[in-house]
Amino acid sequence: MKKNKVLLIGWDAADWKIIGPLMAKGQMPALKKIIDNGVYGNMSTMNPPYSPMLWTTVATGKTPDKHGILGFLEVMPDLKGVRPVTVNSRKSRALWNIFHNQGLKSNLVGWWPSFPAEPIDGVVVSDKFQKVSKDPKMKNPILKGTIHPESLVKEIKDLRLFPYELTEAHILPFIPNAGQIDQEKDKSLETFAKIMAENVSVHNAATNVMRTTEWDFMAIYYDLVDHFCHAFMKFHPPKLKQIPNHLFELYKDCVNSAYRFQDMMLERTMELVDEDTTVIIMSDHGYESGNKRILNMPKYQAAPALEHRQFGIFVAKGPNIKANEKVFGLSLVDIAPTILNMYDLPIGKDMDGKVALDIFKEINPPKFIDTWETVKGDFAELEVNKEDGVLDDEQTMKQLIELGYIEKPDDNIETSILKVKCDLKHNLARVYIGKQDYQNAKSILLELIKEKDPVDIIPYYMDLLSISLNEEEYDLAEIYLNELRTRDKKFSINTYFSEAKILLSKNKVNEALSVLTKAKEAKPNGEVWFQIGKIYMRLDKYEDANHAFENALKFEVENAKYHQAIAVSFLRLNNPEEAVDHALTAIELVKYFSNAHYTLGEALEKLGDLDNAKIAYETAMKLKPRAHHRAEKALENIEEKKEDLLQLKDKKTGVFRENQIVIVSGLPRSGTSLMMQMLDKGGLITLTDDNRKADVSNPKGYLEYDPVMSLHKDNTWLHKAQNKSVKIVAPLLKFLDPKYRYKIIFMNRNINEVIKSQQKMIGKDPEVLPTKLYNGYTKLLNQVEVWKEKEPSVELIYVDYKDALYNTEEVSNNIKNFLGLKLDLESMRSCVDRSLYRNRE
Repeated sequence: MKKNKVLLIGWDAADWKIIGPLMAKGQMPALKKIIDNGVYGNMSTMNPPYSPMLWTTVATGKTPDKHGILGFLEVMPDLKGVRPVTVNSRKSRALWNIFHNQGLKSNLVGWWPSFPAEPIDGVVVSDKFQKVSKDPKMKNPILKGTIHPESLVKEIKDLRLFPYELTEAHILPFIPNAGQIDQEKDKSLETFAKIMAENVSVHNAATNVMRTTEWDFMAIYYDLVDHFCHAFMKFHPPKLKQIPNHLFELYKDCVNSAYRFQDMMLERTMELVDEDTTVIIMSDHGYESGNKRILNMPKYQAAPALEHRQFGIFVAKGPNIKANEKVFGLSLVDIAPTILNMYDLPIGKDMDGKVALDIFKEINPPKFIDTWETVKGDFAELEVNKEDGVLDDEQTMKQLIELGYIEKPDDNIETSILKVKCDLKHNLARVYIGKQDYQNAKSILLELIKEKDPVDIIPYYMDLLSISLNEEEYDLAEIYLNELRTRDKKFSINTYFSEAKILLSKNKVNEALSVLTKAKEAKPNGEVWFQIGKIYMRLDKYEDANHAFENALKFEVENAKYHQAIAVSFLRLNNPEEAVDHALTAIELVKYFSNAHYTLGEALEKLGDLDNAKIAYETAMKLKPRAHHRAEKALENIEEKKEDLLQLKDKKTGVFRENQIVIVSGLPRSGTSLMMQMLDKGGLITLTDDNRKADVSNPKGYLEYDPVMSLHKDNTWLHKAQNKSVKIVAPLLKFLDPKYRYKIIFMNRNINEVIKSQQKMIGKDPEVLPTKLYNGYTKLLNQVEVWKEKEPSVELIYVDYKDALYNTEEVSNNIKNFLGLKLDLESMRSCVDRSLYRNRE
C-alpha cells in the first residue's frame, strides 16, 4: 500500500500579480509544471495580515483569537521583558501535534513560529535556526530548543549560510550593478545578504531532512519573497515618480529575481518527492506591487503590513488532486481541515475552516470531532516554564525592527511590556472586527483607550470609528471622528470615507459626494471610486455609477466587491449579460460572497435561465439565511414562473399570499385616497389611525396612517399592515422591509394635474407649474419602475386615475384579479364620485 504523504510549502507574501507574468515568460518553470498538473487559485487572508498569526492559522485551522498567536512579540513568562513570538503563546494544537498523536511522522522547517521545537515524532528545525549575526566575529551557537531531536544538531548546524559568506556570484544575478552601490550610505546589500542567507539556510535544512528521514507530513516556510518585497518593492516596475532613476535602475530586478530564485529552490525540492506525494504551495497574503505601494510608511505598529494584499496564492498537485483547474473561495483556515481530510482524520468542529473539496478528483467525505484540544494522549506539547524568560533573541528582534514590523523596545522594561501587551490586545480586537464580533472588539478597544502615554491610542479610535460605522451608529461615529481630529492636529489620517458615510446618514448626499470627489482628485484609488459609485447608485445615476466602478476596477481588478457593484449597475442599466460576467468574477474571487450570488441570480433570471438563477438564489440564502429575504422571495417567484411555463399559460389571476401587504402608492394628489376608499368599500381592511380628517381637498377622507411618514427611519410597524391595505407615497417605497411580500397599486395621474392639485391645496397659484418639481416627479416615477424590477417581494400594477373614475368597472376587476382576493366590486364602483375630479389639464 502506498504511503499518503503531504508536503506543505509556505511562500510568505507570494502574489499572482508577480508570478503570472514570470510564468508567461517561462521564468518560473517549477511552479508552472505543478499548476499544469494540479489546481491553483487565490488564497484569502485575514485581518490583521501579520505573518506569525496567519501561519499559525494555517497550522491549526483556527482564527488567532482561538490559537493565541497575536503578533510578532510576546511578553516573557517571567514578566521581565519582551521577545519575538514563540510556540509558547500558541493555545491550540497544530497539525503536527495531531499527527504525532495519530502515529504519523512530521518534519517542520522554518515555520513561524516553531521555536522552541516541539518534541514530535519527526524533525523540527525551528525558525530560530537561520537567524544569525551578519558580523563574522560573532559566534552563532545553536541554542537549546532550536532543533529537535537534539541528536541532529551536529549534522544540521553547518547547513547555515552566513551573510558574510555571500559572493559576487550570489549578488549579481539580483543586482547586476551592485558595484555602484555606496555601502557606507546605502545598506541594501546588507539587507539582501541577510535575507538570502536565511532562506538558503532554510532550504538546506529542508532538503537535508527530506532526503535523510522518513516522513508522512512535512511543512517548510520561506520568508524570502515577503522580506525582498519589504526591502525592494518600491523599486519594482512600474517606476514610482518619487523613486530616483539611479536607485530604480539598481534594484528594479530584485523582486522578480527573488521569485525566480524561490522557483529554483522549489525545483530542487520537487526532485526529492515522489508522484504519490501531495504538494501544496501557498502564501498567507499577497503584496501590493502597483499604485498602492507606500513610500513613507506611517509610524505605528506593523505598518508595513499595509502593503499586504487580500489574496495570496494556492497551488496543489497530487494523486487525488484535479489537473490544470482553477479553484475558488479558499481561505487560510481551510488548509488544516483539508490536510486532515487527506489523512482521513476528523476535523475539529471548533476549527473555523472547511475541507476544500473542490480540489479533489474523488471526495473523501469529511469526518468530525468536537475538538482535538481535549483529546487525551501524547501530542508532543511543550510545558511553559519560567526559565524560558531568560531567553533573548537579538537577531530576530533586530530584523523585525529593520523591517518595520515592530518598534525598538523601550529601554524602560515596564514601558516596553505595556506597549507589547497593548499591541497584542489591539490585534485581538482587530481579529474580532474581521469576524464581525463587534461587541468583543469594542470592549477591548474601550479598555485600551484608557491607557496613558506612551501608548498611541489613535489606532484604537480609528477602529472604534470603523465599528460604529459598520453598526450604523452614526452619531457615535461622529464623536470618534472629532476625537481623531482633536488628537491628530495635522489630521494626516485618511478619514474621508468615514466623513462621507456620516454625511450620508444625515442624507447630505451631495456633501458626501463632494468629500469623496476631493479625495479622488487628491489621490485617486479604487476604494474612493467605489464609494463614489455607491453614492451614484443611491441617486439612481446608474451610468455615472457604472463609470465609477469601472475606474475602481482599473486600480484593483481582483476586488470582488467592485465586480459585485458594477454587476448591479449593469442590471439597473438593463444589461444582464455584463452583470452575469462581473457577478461570476466576484464569486471566483470570493466564493462565499452572498450578495454576488444573489446578483448572479437576478441577472440569470432576467436572461430567462431560471434553473441556474434558482441555484444562485439558493446559494445566497445558504450563505446568509437570516438576512437574505430577497433571495427567499426570488425563489418563490421562480417556482411560480416555472409552474406557469409548464402549464403553458400566462397567469391571469394573482395569488394573495397569507400575510401579504397591499400598498396604495403614487405621487401626492394622484388618486391614492380614491383607491384606498375603493379597497375599503370592497372589503379589504385598511390600516389607518384616522388622525387626518376629511377636508375640502379630500371630502371622503384620506385613510392614512401616521407612522408611514417616518418609514425611512422606522419600518418595524409593517407587520401591522399584513392582510390589510396601507397608503404609502412613492418616495417612501424604497424603505419597505424586503422580508414581507407586497402587492402595490400605483396610481398614475398626469403630472401637470398632480402639481396643480398640490399647488391649490397649499394655497399657491395652480397655473404656475414649478419646473424643478415637475422634473423631480418625472425622475421619481422612473426610479419606481427600476425599483420594482429589482425587488422580488414586490408585485406592482399601474392604475390610471382617469380610468379609476371613468372605467371603474374594468379597473375594479383588474384590481380584484391582481390581488387574488374576493372583493365587493359593486361597492367599489359605488364609492367613486367623479364630481371630485378637479384641477384637470
